[in-house]
Amino acid sequence: MIKNILRTTFLTFVICCSALITRAQIGFDFSHYEIGFAAGFNQVYGDAQTQTTTPSFHLNLTYDPTPYVNIVFEAQMGRLAGGDSLKTSTGRQFTTDLTALILRGQLQMGEIVDYSHSPFNNAIKNLYVSAGLGFVVSHITSINRYSIKPVAGLYTPGVLNSQGPFIPLRLGYEFKVFNKYQQPAFKIDLGYEYNIVLSDNLDGLTSGSHFDIYSQFIIGVKFAFGGDIVSYRKQIPY
Repeated sequence: MIKNILRTTFLTFVICCSALITRAQIGFDFSHYEIGFAAGFNQVYGDAQTQTTTPSFHLNLTYDPTPYVNIVFEAQMGRLAGGDSLKTSTGRQFTTDLTALILRGQLQMGEIVDYSHSPFNNAIKNLYVSAGLGFVVSHITSINRYSIKPVAGLYTPGVLNSQGPFIPLRLGYEFKVFNKYQQPAFKIDLGYEYNIVLSDNLDGLTSGSHFDIYSQFIIGVKFAFGGDIVSYRKQIPY
């Protein structure tokens, strides 16, 4: 009888401790992997005198060593355009199909600040900076290199197809949405990306010696997946 009571008491104690430990971990767990997609709104700063906003579509895979340190592999497909053959003095105008592959690291403020006792730090913990390396392929679909303005006859050389590396620099904010276990289930990503192309050929126009640049306003969503739920060193939601 006494042995049964002791056994029951011990089991009850173990179950209670397990429940407390489990409860203490609520809000600490996350998945290493995410898959996502996004829409981009692009502008080119190259040799055309005016900018045109064009769309792009992005697919990405993310590995998260922690909830606030991310390694992102991304593919971008879309269109770039700029210039006006009738209204600008140079007459430069182009449209190109864009394909880009990017590998970048991303650091969120939550990795480096204590947000447990500060409403401000808690608000900025999902703010991130990101940089990496990309490779872009540009295929010109339409182009005008001649001017009909007072500098009539002006011609801007260039190539119709180009490819090469670029440096993506990004600033953004990630809204995390949690499931019933307080794990990040999906995320809404808002970002601004500044891509420095290491050539002057992106827009099919070559004038001067500066690099072409294209910028992007991006809105996307990412979904956690995989069964490898792991624990972070501090609580994620507050």
